[in-house]
Order: sequence, then structure tokens, then C-alpha cells
Amino acid sequence: MRSQSPLASTNANASADPVWIKPGSAAFRRISIALFLAGYTTFSLIYCVQPLLPELANHFVVGPAESSLALSLTTGFLAFAILLAGAVSEAVGRKQLMLISICVASVLNLIAPSLSDWHAFLVVRALEGLMLGGVPAVAMAYLAEEIDPKGLGTAMGIYISGTAVGGLSGRVVIGILTDLFGWHVALGAMGALGLVAALGFVILLPASRNFVRRPGFQVGYHLRAWGGHLKHAGLPFVFLIGAFAMGCFVTVFNYVGFRLSGAPYGLSQSQIGVIFVVYLCGSVTSSIAGALSDKIGRGPVLVVGLLLVALGVGLTVSDSLSVIIGGIVVLTSGFFVAHSIASGWVGRLAETAKGHAASLYLLAYYLGSSIMGSVGGWFWDQGGWNAVAGFAGSLLLCALFCGLYLWARAAQDTRQSRNEVARAT
Repeated sequence: MRSQSPLASTNANASADPVWIKPGSAAFRRISIALFLAGYTTFSLIYCVQPLLPELANHFVVGPAESSLALSLTTGFLAFAILLAGAVSEAVGRKQLMLISICVASVLNLIAPSLSDWHAFLVVRALEGLMLGGVPAVAMAYLAEEIDPKGLGTAMGIYISGTAVGGLSGRVVIGILTDLFGWHVALGAMGALGLVAALGFVILLPASRNFVRRPGFQVGYHLRAWGGHLKHAGLPFVFLIGAFAMGCFVTVFNYVGFRLSGAPYGLSQSQIGVIFVVYLCGSVTSSIAGALSDKIGRGPVLVVGLLLVALGVGLTVSDSLSVIIGGIVVLTSGFFVAHSIASGWVGRLAETAKGHAASLYLLAYYLGSSIMGSVGGWFWDQGGWNAVAGFAGSLLLCALFCGLYLWARAAQDTRQSRNEVARAT
């Protein structure tokens, strides 16, 4: 059955018998590689400036809080772009929108290091976020339309792995390149790499078979769908968890570079960049979290994840470099547990218009990154790392309250379901 929703992954006008791409076929492999490249490019361009924040602060003579805008504006504009990209792609086309997004963002990343004015640099980074929003929302819709349902999980997993590798590479590779050639060359190289990936993307990705373009943008429908989710008893709390948890996570990673590059640690850009390899821990713990949630429920796993983040933040207060790095490992592991459970809970709670619910979660997630990641700079300026850790801890406390509410609500719903079954029997 095909959905009549304007944001459905396929349009109602499409054939009733879609032509699926089978797992193991040449077309399946081409799509998997193409969308791996799309995910890689998107997230490497977004996060490549995070290790560079101390360099940007020195070069443009701005404070840590202001330097964080180089990332915060990107993720902030990305959030709103994701909210609208799925609907826009109905009129423009999936492949076309993704290709335009990647190419324009890569060119902007090439232009950014040549700018001598800080505000012009920020405008370019904001435009990058606006353009890159055309990939995350549309890539999943494309896969859902074209891939045989039996192979959709595999294809989606390959795309997600591309986003993870891109986020990791954007942080690690740019640190190494900065030490070797300077941050200007490093940032430009990431843009050039994006254009190479775009070339591979357009060559490999097959044209859509099951997509039918739908002109126009039905504003009323989208507003009703988003409004309905915001009135839901549980979904807004999941959105808040995404905002608070991501705000904490980005705050720590934004300013730990300032701390570790200064005395008494004096780490280089490549050494700081290597710390981001702890993202690999997150990919492992998120998989474990999913399996555990099926056995014991989402609530307890979510709360444990948030408590791990809190423990990690606490460990970073230590003066020992090894303990600080250990804290970052624990924090990252816990964050990905919480994020994977919260993002999965969105689809569970949203009974209709699940795409709209997911877009609201991503909006909250990236706004948390954008706003709270920059606010954390004020705490760094006022009280150093202890103040940053205190701010991150307060965000986690808010997320924990939301998680406990959802856990209690889920337990209540389970008891009601069991009572209804008992009465029926």
C-alpha cells in the first residue's frame, strides 16, 4: 500500500508494482557505495571545523564562544534544512537535490579558507549547513523507494556507516592535515574531497525508478503533521532528550580542544584529532543498546546511557590526561546509547506521519548542538573547564528527567495493556 502523504517516500501516482533493486545485484552495490559517499561527504564537511576551533579563534582573533559559531551555525541551518528537504525533494527529485547539496557545500568549503573576514566565513559555514540538509532526509527516502524491503536494512546501515566515517574523518584527517600544511589547506582539501565524492555519487547512483515528482508544497498538511506530534504526550520529551544530550556532547567536544592544546598538555592538532577515534566506541555501544532495549525496554537503557554520559563528564574534570581521555570514551559511549534509543523511540511513538516526527527530532537534535554548543563557550570564558562540565551536567539532568518520565509512561502503558489482555481473557 502506498501512502497518500505528501512526504511519503513514494508518491501515490507511482506504479502499484514498484521495480525493486534486489540485494546482491550490481545496482544494489552501486547505490550502497554512492550513498556511503553522500553520507561521508555530508558529515565530514559539517564537523571538519570542530578540531580547528582553537586555530580559528587565533587566526580571526575571536573568543572560544564566538569561534564555536563556525560549527553551530552550520548545524543550526542544517536543522531547518532537514525539516524542509524531504518536502522540497518531492518537487525537485531525490538524486538531483542530493547532488546539488553535495556540490554546492563542497565549493563553499573550498571558498571558506580564502576569506579574511570572520563574518564572511560564518556566512559561508551557515550556507553549507543549509545546503547539506538536502542529504540526510532525502537519502533515506531514496533508499526506501528503490531498495527491496528485504535489503533495506543493509543499505541503510551502509549509508549510516558513511555518516559515521565522515564525521570521524572530518575530525581526525583535518587535524593531521592542519599539522602538515596549515588549516587553510586542510579545510580546502576537505572541500576538494567532497567534489571528488560528488563525482562518484553522480556516476554510481541509478536514476529513480519508483519516484514520481509532485509539484508544489502543501503547507497546511505539513503544519498539521508537525503540530500533531508536538501535542503528543511523549514525543516532545524525546525531542528534548535529543536536544539536551546533543548539546552536552557537542559542548564537551567543542571546548576540550582549547583545554588540551593549552598548558599543561600542549597537544597538537593531529593529537587532538585522534581523540575523536572514540566515535568508534559509540558505533559499538549503539548496536548493543538496540539489542538490550528489545529485551529489557527502552526506558532503562536510555537512562543508563545518560548516566554514562554524566560519569564521562565527571571524569573530564580530572587533571590527568589519561583520565580525561577515559572520560571522553565513557561520555561518547553513553551518548550514542542515549541517541540510538531516543531516535528509535520517535518511530515507535509516532503513529502517523513518522517522517515529520523524525524531522522534528533532528531539528531539536541539531538546534541543541547549535545553541548549547555556543552557550558553552560563555562558561569556558567565565570559569574554564569546571564551568563547562557543570553546564554539560545541567543539560544531562534535564535529559534525565525527560528519560525518567518516558520510562514511567512506558511502564504504565505496559501495565494497562496487560490488564486489558487479562480482562479480555
